[in-house]
Amino acid sequence: MQFNIEYLLYMIPAIILSLIAQAYVNSAYRKWSQVRNYLNITGADAARRLFPAVGLNDVKLQGTSGVLSDHYDPRNNILKLSAGVANAPSVAALAITAHELGHADQDKKNYLPLRLRSAIVPIVSIGSNLGWILILAGLALQLSGLAWAGVIAFSAGAVFALVTLPVELDASRRAIAMLKDNGLIVQQEEERGVRTVLKAAALTYVAALANSLLQLLYFGSMVKRMNRR
Repeated sequence: MQFNIEYLLYMIPAIILSLIAQAYVNSAYRKWSQVRNYLNITGADAARRLFPAVGLNDVKLQGTSGVLSDHYDPRNNILKLSAGVANAPSVAALAITAHELGHADQDKKNYLPLRLRSAIVPIVSIGSNLGWILILAGLALQLSGLAWAGVIAFSAGAVFALVTLPVELDASRRAIAMLKDNGLIVQQEEERGVRTVLKAAALTYVAALANSLLQLLYFGSMVKRMNRR
């Protein structure tokens, strides 16, 4: 029980930030998905217009299930849009489509942070799972070296979240430039809506980083206390 309470105390700021971020995303998407864009084009229409305009003719367009499940698949060079984005002529659809195309543009131009994030995915997967085991084993056996090895392994998740943040912010920057340069956002109100949706999405990645860092701080503090005993 003590373990859980202490963990909760450490994680309260991240939990609050995550709740705020999720509420912001839901609110922004709900509002701007109901506002038609000036050109009355869907997310799929916007993608088809942007493919040749920004040199992404080799990117394929596919549908995907779910809500806000839109993403770019770099392994297969596919832009996957949910029905609520692909078929809706909304401001939110423009923002989300262009953001994912921002990732496609990063992929095409070998954007270094994106390459770094892709490269560390296997390390993060192993580290996140192995870290818990090593930390708990080290604490149980009173082996500080083993516990610190777990903390280091677990820190891969925080590194991933740290690298992800600039990747997502850059994709949003590219998205706004794509839409403006190619005349897909015409009115100032549209641009405001696009920026609002993208800012809301960015906050979720800030929350993810805070979550990873606070978890890391918690486990580090546990190992430090063990060493003092």
